[in-house]
Amino acid sequence: MTDRPAPAANHQGRIAALLDREEIRALRLRYSTLLDTNAADRMDEVFTGDAEVVVTTGSMKGLDEIRNGLASAYSQFDTRGADHFPFVHAVANHEITLTGPNSAEGSCYLLDFVTDRPGDRHPFLLLGRYLDRYVRVTDGWRIARTALDVVWPHHDL
Repeated sequence: MTDRPAPAANHQGRIAALLDREEIRALRLRYSTLLDTNAADRMDEVFTGDAEVVVTTGSMKGLDEIRNGLASAYSQFDTRGADHFPFVHAVANHEITLTGPNSAEGSCYLLDFVTDRPGDRHPFLLLGRYLDRYVRVTDGWRIARTALDVVWPHHDL
């Protein structure tokens, strides 16, 4: 039995899906960079105008609340007044399912480090998992909703 090449149209669809997934993955990396470098004012590059962000402190809805909430978090964690990288958000194991031509769902792990601790203390703030909904808008993919599921530390132990 010989392998037959897939039809060209199938290849084009698979390539388009790969490009969509890569653009979506880039959103998470962009979010981490913007948050970690105190650029919350640029969150429109990552979120839809009516996006919802659910984190440990509650829910932020719409770009204004998201920008204000993330800028506030940055200020809270910049205890040394260094004005750069008071925390580092590393993401991994990003899974994406395209649910339609302009929609997708996904998840990825979050390793959230803080940089204001002495060297003899571990730098982890938390380990978590982002659960996301994505939509394609005029200028590319954006996060429409994200919820952080904290898997460590457990505050009930």
